[in-house]
Amino acid sequence: MDDGVVIKIKSSVETEGALVVACFPSVGMVSSIVAHYLIDTLKLTFVGGVSHPKLPPLCLVQDGAPLPPIRIYAGQPICNVEGCDNLILIMSELQIPDPLVNELVNAMFEWSKSAKTASGILLDAFSKKGLTGGPEINSEPMIEYEDTEAIDILGIGATPRCRKLLKKMGILLVEQGVLRNMTGVFLGEGRRRGLDIMAILAEADPRFPDARAAAELISHLNELLPAVELDDAPLIEEAERLEEQLKMMMETHLSAVDGGEPSAATSSMLYG
Repeated sequence: MDDGVVIKIKSSVETEGALVVACFPSVGMVSSIVAHYLIDTLKLTFVGGVSHPKLPPLCLVQDGAPLPPIRIYAGQPICNVEGCDNLILIMSELQIPDPLVNELVNAMFEWSKSAKTASGILLDAFSKKGLTGGPEINSEPMIEYEDTEAIDILGIGATPRCRKLLKKMGILLVEQGVLRNMTGVFLGEGRRRGLDIMAILAEADPRFPDARAAAELISHLNELLPAVELDDAPLIEEAERLEEQLKMMMETHLSAVDGGEPSAATSSMLYG
């Protein structure tokens, strides 16, 4: 394992034959929304984390407990990927600094080799045509695709087997594009090593958390995880709530521009 990278997971976790799902920060926070949804729906438990001395010095606090910025969860939902017996989810809300990406990816591959995991799925997103994100725009995937009225879902497979599975799931393959940060390096290294790794990407609005895109991505995971029917209705409801908040925020902004004062109730929406 690469010097500096520490991957710790409970010894009681069965990793052999596991399907590894990786969710790192993406456009519209899609991967983060999906990760939290999978943890709750599939009853995954926190089993470990990934650390590096050069990662930002912070921790996530949840229910009064501190958690590492890169966390590992595990569970045993039945999946349709050949040889898959368990599921391991690696996630973070942290944008991984570019100088650390290769080191972290290589260490995770070495860990997966010793853990004898079966295959990997990367969940990510790309910006809807004509829209751009914030400061992290240089880390966003650049995808050439045929835009439709629906939320487009695209896939990339590191091996012919993965590309065949994506087609079976009804997911169009990316014809041309550039992927950066963790997803891009995972896929490139996976192809070099001949490992079954694929990415599923949702078209998302980069300007705010896009729960609708997350819901559409989740609907495509049902074929892989048939033991639990992943219900995207809660995420649709969350999307509608977010849209209402944004509408109120815009109305507040316009009111302030016109010389009006936002109400206390409306201002509270800015802080959740």
